[in-house]
Amino acid sequence: MNLRSKIVILAASFVLAEAGWRGVQALFHPDPSSFAPPPAQGDADMAQTVKKSREEWKKTLPADTFRVMIACGTEPPWSGKYNDFWEAGDYHCAACGALLFNSQTKYEHGTGWPSFFETAAPNALLYLEDRSAGMVRTEVRCAACDGHLGHVFDDGPPPTGRHYCINSAALEFRKSPAEAGAKKTETAIFAAGCFWGVEEKFGQLPGVLETEAGYTGGRTVNPTYEQVCSGVTGHAEAVRVVFDPARISYTDLVRAFFSFHDPTQKNRQGPDVGTQYRSAIFTRSEEQRKQAVAVKAEVEASGRFRRDVVTEISPAEAFTRAEEYHQKYNLKNKRSCIF
Repeated sequence: MNLRSKIVILAASFVLAEAGWRGVQALFHPDPSSFAPPPAQGDADMAQTVKKSREEWKKTLPADTFRVMIACGTEPPWSGKYNDFWEAGDYHCAACGALLFNSQTKYEHGTGWPSFFETAAPNALLYLEDRSAGMVRTEVRCAACDGHLGHVFDDGPPPTGRHYCINSAALEFRKSPAEAGAKKTETAIFAAGCFWGVEEKFGQLPGVLETEAGYTGGRTVNPTYEQVCSGVTGHAEAVRVVFDPARISYTDLVRAFFSFHDPTQKNRQGPDVGTQYRSAIFTRSEEQRKQAVAVKAEVEASGRFRRDVVTEISPAEAFTRAEEYHQKYNLKNKRSCIF
């Protein structure tokens, strides 16, 4: 091979290597502009409208809000007042009052901070590269006052796929007068084996606002975990699901329930054996019962399972909230149950 050929091959190798490196960089170091929407007509030069010095902010803001928004701090996970908060309304900047998010786009991500999949307005936030904490992330700030809010990631639910992870101390909730008296949520109860995994799976569905692990369908009043595990109380490990019917229907929740576990196993799921692990739907109304029966028939007719579906459908009874360490267990401990 002559010298000229070697030079050509070497140059081509360098170009390919550089392209590959840029690809890796793009994968692990996302460009903040990939999250930011294009400027709206007339908003291309969105300017900061509230300007104060650090000293001025310190005099006017609560200590926790100052630490997060001005000093760029972070709340401990699960500690913020809006993490497990589901009232209808809007979320404004705690520093300047600008509208940032609304309750319709809030969801349970499981990280321990309030999570949203969309902003209230296209240019509500500023997107900046953040190389602190030994990683590269996309920081989000209030476009009106430049206060730090949190970060945005690409592991959110449809339709945006975004996960705005925001500190509660950076938010101020204001109830929407138009929605204050309207019924916006419904409740469903399901049992499909270990409630750790069932709660995690329901919590990931868009439209599910809140989940709670507990016990139902048994005889003992306010049973403990040890009593339920003994199998003598008749309770099932269950999950109570609060959902927005405008975003996900009860029928779709039941369909998801059948996809989460094996409904042909009567009193077990995977390695967990006992009546407390039975497959069951506890309906709260006649309409829920009709929809549950219809979906069960749909699943049986689909041929998805070789054995009969043994899921019981019965009226909801008293629901006892499980001990606190069971709540969001998988999310807190970063593990998954086996189904």
